[in-house]
Amino acid sequence: MLLTNHVPVSSFNRTMLSFTHTVRQGTRLIWKKASRSLLNGLLFFQSEKERIAAQRRLRGREQVALLKRADIVIVSFGKSGRTWLRVMLSRVYQVMHGLPERSLIGFDNFHSMNPAIPKIFFTHDNYIKDYTGHSDSKVDFYDKKVVLLVRDPRDVAVSQFFQWRYRMRPYKKRLNKYPPDGANVSLFDFVMNEDAGLPHIISFMNLWAEEADKVKDFFLLRYEDLHADPEGTLQRLMTFIGTPASDEQIKDAVDYASYENMKKMEQQKTFWLSGGRMVPRDRNNPDSYKVRRAKVGGYLDYFDDQQVEAIEKLMETSLSPFFGYGRRTLPKRKTGTSV
Repeated sequence: MLLTNHVPVSSFNRTMLSFTHTVRQGTRLIWKKASRSLLNGLLFFQSEKERIAAQRRLRGREQVALLKRADIVIVSFGKSGRTWLRVMLSRVYQVMHGLPERSLIGFDNFHSMNPAIPKIFFTHDNYIKDYTGHSDSKVDFYDKKVVLLVRDPRDVAVSQFFQWRYRMRPYKKRLNKYPPDGANVSLFDFVMNEDAGLPHIISFMNLWAEEADKVKDFFLLRYEDLHADPEGTLQRLMTFIGTPASDEQIKDAVDYASYENMKKMEQQKTFWLSGGRMVPRDRNNPDSYKVRRAKVGGYLDYFDDQQVEAIEKLMETSLSPFFGYGRRTLPKRKTGTSV
């Protein structure tokens, strides 16, 4: 059990902690970008396929180093609510320990400010296998304390489409086998794409379902449960992590991370010290925001009946029942209209 000492921090110390964290984070980012650029330079005469494979191994090596040092590992497929969760966790520890309010928790930054806070490694589990070669198991996670954050893959796939179109950098698209930058791909075709859409998300989730009982300490965190009962679900998570919080701290964190406040913080670039994670790509385009809709079952708004049926069939025949995501009822549409 981790300690939860409530150590008051003066205003001056908070400023110094924030400054120190910013410098450390900047140094790490510079080193990471430099190493990746150097590798690209060394592989200049290799094919793009070879360069991408090497870059994925390098990123996997970086992530394995963090995985080994982590106290807690939070795994999620992209667009499953990780930023929302990160803001809530950050707020709990800020209030609990009097830490700076403009920083998001990321691995050991909060731990360096107060050792009672665990080192939390957030990962999309996207590159580790490229370094370890363990593509058919989660053996790299067996001895860790793992939180698997999941969201209905139908909603994830739609959200991934908007991430790909409006926020994802061109090189990241190539690195992860998304449709190329500028490609004319419809939302439905993207969702049904084997490499980027629903089939890929389901494959990711199914492997975790098969391997979950082999992990030393495992906590399944569903986005929908966090949405329906944010305070109760967050409290259970904090207890699992080993840093239980008071009811007041939990409520404060949930209120702080409300959709309205998250949207406001993104517009104001509240967490600019933490990079581009909470910064809109285009202030005039709501689909370019990190915080976009936060709606459960929102994918139904984007497809006609025939497309929804194809999506539901793929879910029913492919996704493990481990997660509890079943068929959704198609909303009634006005006669003579289509999505």
